[in-house]
Amino acid sequence: MTRKINNSYELGQSNAPTDGGDMLKTRGDGTLVWEGVADTTFVPVSWYGSRGVFGSGFDGGANTNVIDYITISTPGNATDFGDITQARRTLDACSDGTTGIFGGGYTGSGVNTIDYITVATTGNATDFGDLTLSRYALASCSDGTTGIFGGGSTGSNTTTIDYITIATPGNAIDFGDITSARRYLAACSDSTKGVFGGGSTGSHSNILDYVTIATTGNATDFGDLTQSRANLSGCSDTTRGLFAGGEIPGGSHVDTIDYITIATTGNATDFGDMNVSRHYLTACSDATKGVFAGGYTSTQINTIDYVTIATTGNGTDFGDLTVSRHALAACSGN
Repeated sequence: MTRKINNSYELGQSNAPTDGGDMLKTRGDGTLVWEGVADTTFVPVSWYGSRGVFGSGFDGGANTNVIDYITISTPGNATDFGDITQARRTLDACSDGTTGIFGGGYTGSGVNTIDYITVATTGNATDFGDLTLSRYALASCSDGTTGIFGGGSTGSNTTTIDYITIATPGNAIDFGDITSARRYLAACSDSTKGVFGGGSTGSHSNILDYVTIATTGNATDFGDLTQSRANLSGCSDTTRGLFAGGEIPGGSHVDTIDYITIATTGNATDFGDMNVSRHYLTACSDATKGVFAGGYTSTQINTIDYVTIATTGNGTDFGDLTVSRHALAACSGN
């Protein structure tokens, strides 16, 4: 199978080739897609994939180095993948669809560790480089090329966003700042915008702010979540972003799922409820299903549940992680 790169063709143009492999085209909304030239199959160029990977976290006694995985399209229990380079919690993850990146975290203090895996190949993680700041409780997403890490705590909350080129190991570089210093936030993207949601500024926050991932600079206000909350999770398809679970003022955890249309700034809307109410969970997607894993209720849990991102509604049981844990990170790829 060959793939032709040609950004000059719009979908439906009569001068497009009629056979042989796939061709990169530009949709009317500006997104790039691979078109099967002999048919009408479109595969978005993006950060997600069919395998969901869950890394590290806290198992109730200690930080863990466990990595496990699922096939997102097929409900069932997770399988061992390998080990992360440094057992830690409150890290976050992103991917370019091939390489999965885990950044930051807490081992007794914040760390600047970035490590990576090849999502399609089980095995242990490898050192990638360092964040610009040692920190924990940060949020991450990508546009399929650039991975960004925003917010978190160095001991005090930070506005820092830094970035990496996911295909090239190395240290992170300063990107800009989120609109307010906060920790325990979540992030998602549509492969153009990266949106950071919720968190704690010292009190629980409903803030949504965003950046254009391909262009360094400071974040801009997007809108508000339906509830102020921290320790939540985020995932998305190419259109819709979800923010799920979390802790609300007073310390209770919720099963709330909100959604946004990432291309259009505005406030979040109720999507439905997760199968299990919790905070300190994580999420990933294959651009059809959004999967929520782990978390904390009155103890750490191994629950995985899912929704269909394009269709509002409540979560459904998916299966279990290999280890009950919270404050873990997730990404997906092929």
